[in-house]
Amino acid sequence: MADPRTVTEAPAATDAVRRHDPELRGFASDNYAGAHPEILAALALANGGHQIAYGEDVYTEHLQDVFRAHFGPRAETFPVFNGTGANVVSLQAVTERWGAVICADGAHINVDECGAPERVGGLKLLTVPTPDGKLTPELIDREAFGWDDEHRAMPQVVSITQTTECGTCYTPEEIRAICDHAHQHGMTVHVDGSRLANAAATLGVPFSAFTTDAGVDILSFGGTKNGLLFGECVVVLNPDAVRAMKHLRKLSMQLASKMRFVSAQFEALLSGDLWLRSATHANAMASRLARGAQAVDGVEVVHQVQANSVFARLPHDVSERLRKRYRFYDWDEPTGLVRWMCAFDTTEADVDAFVAALTEEMTAHR
Repeated sequence: MADPRTVTEAPAATDAVRRHDPELRGFASDNYAGAHPEILAALALANGGHQIAYGEDVYTEHLQDVFRAHFGPRAETFPVFNGTGANVVSLQAVTERWGAVICADGAHINVDECGAPERVGGLKLLTVPTPDGKLTPELIDREAFGWDDEHRAMPQVVSITQTTECGTCYTPEEIRAICDHAHQHGMTVHVDGSRLANAAATLGVPFSAFTTDAGVDILSFGGTKNGLLFGECVVVLNPDAVRAMKHLRKLSMQLASKMRFVSAQFEALLSGDLWLRSATHANAMASRLARGAQAVDGVEVVHQVQANSVFARLPHDVSERLRKRYRFYDWDEPTGLVRWMCAFDTTEADVDAFVAALTEEMTAHR
């Protein structure tokens, strides 16, 4: 039997089988896309040899400088496994046991995280209806009260999503107004930035312009929706507002043992312009899709397209038939509202073929 200490290469795989069509693409989610080739190359470079586990590796150490180049010298970065984990850890870091978080009623933390912020994070969500997914100081004030009322969960955090779940994008000025308002009330501000790169591409400004410089305290930074294989990051922008981050990450089961493979991906994404190239392309494909859909008689594009998502209203029978050809999700089934997402690997041909299929199904409907 070979001595395992002498093994330097794994044997070539003989039973690996590709079980999907690599040319197949849909419009359901940017999470459906594979990993960007440059990310896979970075993972290969990070492989081999031994590195200290649990974040003491050279890749995670260097990642601090990478994020500080984008978010300022005080930024502290904590890689985690996924977006829900990033949000729960972030919100735990800026709330007390009696604390509450003000957010839009359609926020991911409220609708799509299976109650994790409340059940795992142990905090209360105070939701506010919004027409376009965006909070304002006036909307925040619907729940920003009762700090001395022991019968009410105490509002301690405002959480916003950039870009929002409706595909809309906050301007730096809008985020600054929210942060100023929240801070005046003694609250901190969290940004769910699962698609933060798409927002920066749309706004044409650095990340810091609508985060650090605008007064944001803590950030969930997304990578999976922009070409990473796995992993997100909690970025502490205001260290004075948080405590015990490394303990919260471990307690929340978000501490990766082989963290170098999360950090190496973010290094490849953010050290150059890969993040911007990928997000700009996804946004452009969504704009192309929206233009094509708007030209189809009977299709209503609902929200302004400011990132990589398109929201449209279709007859139910059209959605059902079209979904047999391309996967996508209902957003509000009773009203016929659907969501189409584009990714870094969506092509013009993909978009044009989808629009052609939509045209065919709308024609059949009439």
